[in-house]
Amino acid sequence: MSIGGIGGIDSSRIQAMMEQLKSAATRPAASPVAPAGLGGVAPQGGVAKLDFADALKTSLQQVSNTQKHAQELGQRFAMGDDTVSLSDTMIAMQKSSIAFQGTVQVRNKLVAAYHDIMNMQV
Repeated sequence: MSIGGIGGIDSSRIQAMMEQLKSAATRPAASPVAPAGLGGVAPQGGVAKLDFADALKTSLQQVSNTQKHAQELGQRFAMGDDTVSLSDTMIAMQKSSIAFQGTVQVRNKLVAAYHDIMNMQV
């Protein structure tokens, strides 16, 4: 993503991304396909089977790796490593924080869904 001007994101890039999202949302899906990096083995039909447990484990591992990377950059910066800049360290820490907050929100939604299902009248 390019940064335009002194402190903002180029508005034409944002507009182009919004158009891509809108066109992707209105395009009919031919067949369900697992997102890249998620899922398991491709069955004989060629469509990858998405396993929820594997997707959740992969996502949690990515959040963990992001946190470890941010912590490592912070330690290297604090020790005076000249190859690590303050901006890179702060960006990594913010990415880590956002990823963790997203994970907590997903957990909260899963717990709420579990409670809703358990409270249903059968």
